[in-house]
Amino acid sequence: MLKIYTDAATKGNPGPSGVGIVISGPKQLYQQLAIPLQENCSNHEAEFQALLIALQHIEKQHLLTETVMIYTDSKIVANSVERNYAKNDQFATYLKPIHHILNQIELSFINWIPEAQNKGADHLARQALQLKLKEKA
Repeated sequence: MLKIYTDAATKGNPGPSGVGIVISGPKQLYQQLAIPLQENCSNHEAEFQALLIALQHIEKQHLLTETVMIYTDSKIVANSVERNYAKNDQFATYLKPIHHILNQIELSFINWIPEAQNKGADHLARQALQLKLKEKA
């Protein structure tokens, strides 16, 4: 089973953003990604991008055969992906590519978790945001 934790950090709303991703799985698989986002966006958009980037990453690594448990501290992301619906058109645009990858996975779950249980991804997202802010300086 693969476990994916995602988070985003944004300065301003919208503003510079970064995403953090922690992936753990079988055979001592453990990956940490801190990725500055190129475009300014809202924190909610960055949260959707964090999930999409994580899914694209496991797709490239040929890990879609695993059962995947996704954890996010964004209720909007968890609920929108679960229902495959978002009221906000900007958020809805992320659902198609997210579900395109999720549909390739035999079994996947997305779960909302409190921020306190997502500290690894949060730390990486903050690192990515700091990298983005240094680029602009």
